Amino acid sequence: MCGIIGYLGYREAYPILINGLKKLEYRGYDSSGIAIFYKNGYSLYKTKGKVDELEKKISSISSYNRKIIGTTGIGHTRWATHGVPNDLNAHPHVSNSNELIMIHNGIIENYHAIKIILLENGFTFKSKTDTEVLVNLIEYIKKENKISLEEAVRISLNEIIGAYSIAIVDKSHPETIIIAKLGSPLALGINEKEFFIASDPIPFINYTKNAIYLKDGEMAILRKNKELDLRKIRDNHKLSPIINKLKINLKEIEKGKYRYFMLKEIYEQSKTISDTLRGRLIISNKIICIDGIELNKEIFINAKCITIVGCGSSWHAGLVGEYLLEQLARIPVEVEYASEFRYRNPIIDKNNLIIVISQSGETADTLAALKLAKKKEAFVFGICNVVGSSIARNVDAGIYTHAGPEISVASTKSFTAQITVLILLALKLAKYRSTINEERYKFLFQELGNVPNKINDLLKIDRHIVKNISKVFYKFNNFLYLGRGINFPIALEGALKLKEISYIHSEGYPAAEMKHGPIALVDENMPVVIIATKRGYYEKIIGNIQEIKARKGKIIAIVNEGDVQVSMMADYVIKIPEISEELSPLLTVIPLQLLAYQIAYMKGKNVDQPRNLAKSVTVE
Repeated sequence: MCGIIGYLGYREAYPILINGLKKLEYRGYDSSGIAIFYKNGYSLYKTKGKVDELEKKISSISSYNRKIIGTTGIGHTRWATHGVPNDLNAHPHVSNSNELIMIHNGIIENYHAIKIILLENGFTFKSKTDTEVLVNLIEYIKKENKISLEEAVRISLNEIIGAYSIAIVDKSHPETIIIAKLGSPLALGINEKEFFIASDPIPFINYTKNAIYLKDGEMAILRKNKELDLRKIRDNHKLSPIINKLKINLKEIEKGKYRYFMLKEIYEQSKTISDTLRGRLIISNKIICIDGIELNKEIFINAKCITIVGCGSSWHAGLVGEYLLEQLARIPVEVEYASEFRYRNPIIDKNNLIIVISQSGETADTLAALKLAKKKEAFVFGICNVVGSSIARNVDAGIYTHAGPEISVASTKSFTAQITVLILLALKLAKYRSTINEERYKFLFQELGNVPNKINDLLKIDRHIVKNISKVFYKFNNFLYLGRGINFPIALEGALKLKEISYIHSEGYPAAEMKHGPIALVDENMPVVIIATKRGYYEKIIGNIQEIKARKGKIIAIVNEGDVQVSMMADYVIKIPEISEELSPLLTVIPLQLLAYQIAYMKGKNVDQPRNLAKSVTVE
C-alpha cells in the first residue's frame, strides 16, 4: 500500500529520495516523509499530503544546506491504515530515544498487544500507527538484551504477526541500513559502492539495472563500501543473493505527451495486447504456445473444475474468463473474491486447478488464497504482470501479461492484458480437449491477432465522441451500467472505473436483473450505460432499452459499427468495430475507460491518484 525508498552510497541522498517518492506516489499519497543521516545525527521531514507538499515544506525550512546533506536516507509515501493522515502519523517514525528511525509498509496485526507491553515498560507514543510500535519494540529488545540492531530487528520480526517491508537506521551508525520483508514487496538496486531500496524498481532504474527482490522472511544489512549481507529472519542463516537484470523501458514510466498516466495507459492497449500475444500466438502455424500449460498438459486436460481467484478488476477479468473457459473448453468454472475465498473454508483437493490473477503479483488477499490452495495440494496457475513478484514465485506455473508498468491506480491496460491471457488459455484448452471445431478455432485465432488493429481504429473514432458525452453527464450523481453474457463483467468494470476516479456512485448489473430492483432508480436523472453489441443477446438488450426509455432514462449505448436499431433508440452512441462475442470485452471496455477518465477530468479530480485508493494492495 505504501511506498518505500532508501539510499546508501556516495551520492547526495535527498534528490534520490524525493524523486523516488514521486515515482512511488501511486502506491500511497496520504502523507510522506524523509530522513537524511549524517555523522551522529539526522534531519527528519514529514507532512500530510502529497510529495509536492513535502518538497515545499523542506524548501521553506532549508534549501540544500547542511541539514539535508547526507549520503544515507530513507523515505516513505503513506496510504493510511492505522491513524488518520496527518503529520504525526506520517513516516519515518522515531523510537523513544530518538536513536532508531524506521519506515514500514504493511500491517502489524498484533501491534496492540505489543503496545500494552511497551507502555508498561515506560514507552510513550506520539502517533496512532503500528509502525511506531514496531520501531519501539526493536529498541526495547536491543537495549534489554544489549545486542546489535540487526539482531534486535531479527528477534522483533519473529515476534510479530502481519505483513511488512521495513528499512531502519540507527543514527549512531548512519552508514548502515537494515531492511526486511514479509508479504509486502521490497526491491534492492545494487551498484558498486551504493544501494537503492524501493517498493519496486522504478525509482532506481535511472541508476542501476541490477536488482534483488527480497523474498518473504528475508532481511539484509546494507553497509557503506561493504558487500550485501542477506539473511533468513527466522534463523539468521546467511543467503546468496540472486541479482536480476531489469528490462524496464524508461518511456513506460513517463507520461510523455499525456496529462495523466491513465490516459496514456488506455492508449497503450494496442501495444500491450500485442506484447501479451507475442511469442504465444504463432500466426504461421495457428498454434498457441504457453509453456506453463504445455509442461502441465495432463493437469489442465484432466481438470474437473477451475476456480479463478482475484480482487477488483482482476476479479472482473476472472468473470470474463469464466464465460470463455466454460463456452470454449467446456470446463466448469467458479470465480471467487480472494478476500472471501480464504476465509470460507473452501472445498479444495489436489485435483483442483486454481487460477490466481493479480496485476502486481503482491495483492495480499490473492497471495493468501494462493498459499491456502497450495497447502491443500491444489495446482495453482498464476496470471500477473510483475516479474519476480510474490505470486509469480509461489505458483506451480503461470504466465506474465507483459502489460508493462501501470502507474495509474485505476487498472486499464493490465485488465485487457489479463483478458487476452484468459482468451489464449481458453483457446489452448479447447484445442487440447477437442471442444472447439477447427473452423471456429482458426477464426478466433485470426481475429485475436487482429485485435490490436481494431483497438487502434476504435481509439481514433471514440476520442471526441466520448468527450462530448462526458460534457453532458459529468455533473450527474449516479450511473447504471448494464451488460449481458460475457459483457456483464465489463459493465461491472465500467462502473468500477467511474466510481474509482470520479467518485460518482455507479453500479453494474446483468441487464436482465434490472427489472428485479435497479429499475426503481431509473428516471430522467439516471444515465444508463448499456453494452449492446450485435453478437449475443441483442434482441433481449433491445427489450431492456425499451424498459429504460419508458421511464425517461438517458441511454449511452456501446454498439457495433453498422448498428441501426439500438442507435435509433439510444440518446448517445459509441461504436466499436465488429468482433466475435468471445473477444468483444477487449473492445467494449475501452469506451468505458475513456468515459470514466473524461468525466473525472472534467470534475477536476486527480485521475491517477484517486482518494483512499492505492495501486498495490499489500494489506488485507
